[in-house]
Amino acid sequence: MLPPDSPLVLVTGGSGFVASHLIVHLLKQGYTVRTTIRSHSKEAEVRQAITHAGVNAKDRLTFIIADLTKDEGWSNAMKGCSFVHHVASPFPSAAPKDENDLIRPAKEGTLRVLRFARDAGVQRVVFTSSFAAIGYGHVQKRSFTEEDWSVLDGEVAVPAYHKSKILAEKAAWGFVNTEGGSLELSVINPTGIFGPVLSKDYSSSIEIIKNMMVGNVPACPRISFGVVDVRDLADLHIRAMVDEAAKGQRFIATCDDGPASMIGIANMVRKHCSEFASKLPSREIPNFVFHVVALFRSGYRGMLPELGVVKRIHNEKAKTTLGWVPRSIEECICDTADSLVAHGVV
Repeated sequence: MLPPDSPLVLVTGGSGFVASHLIVHLLKQGYTVRTTIRSHSKEAEVRQAITHAGVNAKDRLTFIIADLTKDEGWSNAMKGCSFVHHVASPFPSAAPKDENDLIRPAKEGTLRVLRFARDAGVQRVVFTSSFAAIGYGHVQKRSFTEEDWSVLDGEVAVPAYHKSKILAEKAAWGFVNTEGGSLELSVINPTGIFGPVLSKDYSSSIEIIKNMMVGNVPACPRISFGVVDVRDLADLHIRAMVDEAAKGQRFIATCDDGPASMIGIANMVRKHCSEFASKLPSREIPNFVFHVVALFRSGYRGMLPELGVVKRIHNEKAKTTLGWVPRSIEECICDTADSLVAHGVV
């Protein structure tokens, strides 16, 4: 537990899935936390989620209204903060008609946070980027570390969300290197984020498991991806905040035993939650069939380059530099399923 005068930490987008877990971890470690929300109505939801996680925040958690698309509120949000975790980022429920509707707010919002953090004398910003900024758009490459960047204008199409993460992170590094002054930056690049839900506001990745458990996925595309538990992601965020070695560094956040296939995830849930066995998919969709389906389902087209691709995603840097120890994929997926049942989502 930290002393009463522990540093004040700002978490952006406090109602989000990752942010709420990060707030829980910070409070448990004794930090005083301020978080941004876009409307007052979100405060009760966040407090309820924090309480559900077993934390009595009392007056160590405060809220401020701020929107990534506007300057209002950010100066007050940063005031007195030693550290900032920039977690908030737009994620579309469907591909936007104009990709700039997603890219622009992600990039400009990140620069807004960094600019106000610099002006307020914040020591370090820890920015939640994504593996989307590392492992996509490559033709043949299958092994990835923090040295890699996704290819924007190559032969392989990159979805708008991935572009938004690439351009937002590149803008962040550019700002800190040219205009950041004494502001430090560390970046976390998580793969697919799973783990226990604290409320009905959770990551898009978890929709995969929810849809499987309610019978909306009759068969799985042959897609594999990295998995990270949101609790481990929150832990890595805090390690990157306090460790001097994290200054100016990127860290991939992913489980040791990945990647996981969609059918593999379904089988884990089936083994753990047998009462859902009849609803869970038990077979895979042949790639050629998925290509045909994608002709009529525009939302599926972004997955086509990933069919049958297995990527080796390295997490050694976070483990050796920061002492990070992630959970197994099975523990993460099973805890996710349990929480969906407990919250009445499925």
